[in-house]
Amino acid sequence: MAIATNAFSTYAAKGIREDLSNTIFNISPVETPMLSNIGKRPVKAVQFDWQTDSLAAASTTNAILEGGDSTADVTNPTTRVANVTQISEKPWTITGTLEAVDKAGRKSEMAYQMAKKGKELKRDMEATITSSQVAVTGGSTTARKTAAFDSWLVTNTDNGNGATGDYAYTATPITARTVATAGNIRAFSENILKNIIKKQWTSGGQTKLLMVGPVNKQRTSGFTGIAEIRKDAGKGQATIVGAADIYVSDFGDVEVVPNRFMPEDRAYLMDPDYAKLGVLRPFFTEELAKSGDASKYHILTEYGLQVDNEAAHAVARDLQTT
Repeated sequence: MAIATNAFSTYAAKGIREDLSNTIFNISPVETPMLSNIGKRPVKAVQFDWQTDSLAAASTTNAILEGGDSTADVTNPTTRVANVTQISEKPWTITGTLEAVDKAGRKSEMAYQMAKKGKELKRDMEATITSSQVAVTGGSTTARKTAAFDSWLVTNTDNGNGATGDYAYTATPITARTVATAGNIRAFSENILKNIIKKQWTSGGQTKLLMVGPVNKQRTSGFTGIAEIRKDAGKGQATIVGAADIYVSDFGDVEVVPNRFMPEDRAYLMDPDYAKLGVLRPFFTEELAKSGDASKYHILTEYGLQVDNEAAHAVARDLQTT
């Protein structure tokens, strides 16, 4: 059908108002499962310390003579460990004109950017504490870094290269481990999961949460016999933020939590009761020095990870990522 003769259309007309939605669509994920599931505690220094202890091995020879004298056992001191805080920020600069003009989707660019940068900063923190970062004391030219979750775990592990090049520390993890050679990278399997669950439970930990990236979440769902061992989360899921499935192990239910920001090459078994975020400076926003007709802001926090007792957790490393 041809257009009518001399029909005046939008192609030629002037002054038509634009239609720009007043909503900004953003689907970038903001779930931070580890931050959401561990507790917090305030810290008062850039280095914060805590102590761990353990009981002597159970003995089958603990029998004494009737009327016998006692000889004191060797008393071992507690173990003192420490981590350091890390400063993370998100800065932004806005011109005076941008703040003044009429904008779609937000009234104030400053307020919009503050909310956006806050979410980005939280994602950075999640990626940091779930990584293999070791502690860096820092100095005038080096940023201080907190030791992340993986770097603490030395007792209950399943590594592709065994114990070769594993983390080793006395108080604070400061030396990185050696990633397994290509030939020792494994697919995450139910046998690997059972191995670290058994190790965690034998050490005294309570098997509560399996945290994996998306590839290994799908792999977990495909374990042999998954139809029999998976069930509805039920009311217990309320205690674990972001739980998707429950794996019923020999030592208790394990809630499977996918995490977009953790390294894909490992699986963490966590007892969230034994990890905390130490907070020296909570999130805050401030305007920095004004530069001409532009205003500079940043949102900042200072925090560190406290792994109360590393033996309460377990990890499988050197897993296939695809």
